[in-house]
Amino acid sequence: MKALVDSHCHLFFNFFTDDLDDVLSRAWENGVTHILIPGIDLETSQQAVALSEKHPNLFAAVGVHPNDALGWQTDSLDRLKRLAEHPKVMAIGEIGLDYYRDTTPPELQRKVLETQLELAADLKKPVVIHNRQAFTDIWSLLKKWQADLAWVENPLSQAPGVLHSFEGDLVQAIQAIEQHFFIGIGGPVTFRNAAMSQEVAKCIPLDHILLETDAPFLTPHPHRGHRNEPSYVIFIAEKIAELRAQSLPVVAEATTQNANRLFAWGVAA
Repeated sequence: MKALVDSHCHLFFNFFTDDLDDVLSRAWENGVTHILIPGIDLETSQQAVALSEKHPNLFAAVGVHPNDALGWQTDSLDRLKRLAEHPKVMAIGEIGLDYYRDTTPPELQRKVLETQLELAADLKKPVVIHNRQAFTDIWSLLKKWQADLAWVENPLSQAPGVLHSFEGDLVQAIQAIEQHFFIGIGGPVTFRNAAMSQEVAKCIPLDHILLETDAPFLTPHPHRGHRNEPSYVIFIAEKIAELRAQSLPVVAEATTQNANRLFAWGVAA
């Protein structure tokens, strides 16, 4: 079995407090070699960094999620930048827009997102993008941001980030790939009623797919209804292999190389 990567897993949540060591052991036993832990605010970003320091195969992303943008303060950018300079921080995230939950004004979400995109450009670190029912607005920002990176020959323009837990259609996925973004595919692709997600996973180029669990959420079949964990990334890989009529080792190797290319964590490991 080829190596697997879980490119999005929130190990700092209290769902894992009692058995984190066992969760990690199962991940390693099932072929997972790298796990990215994205923060959702400054506190959890710090926790993600602390976790990454405890194991060579754990890495962090730091950022403020759109649903937490109300907590953005005048010193937030400076604090985030200090965290982002840690050698185990591979990306800025989880950042983006969320119009599904009415918790933060859209204007504030956009302002906080733009600020963090600028930070990513300055540090040349890719972004982990959260989008929920906001594709039109978020894509207008991301497309311009990537184009500006290319204009100034920032190398980040060639691998600017991943659209985490991609909820769009095939046309939107292709738009993102044309701007060099990766597409994050998670547990929902294994759901019976996930026709759009399955079409995306089947039809987009394999060299732009990242595997992710989003644990403890979005648990794939056959464990749906229970806590998700990194070892379950195998079920996502198996479903993608089935949809594409490709072997599991081919999907595993390609998606692992994609993650290596985006996050460049081989240097830090």
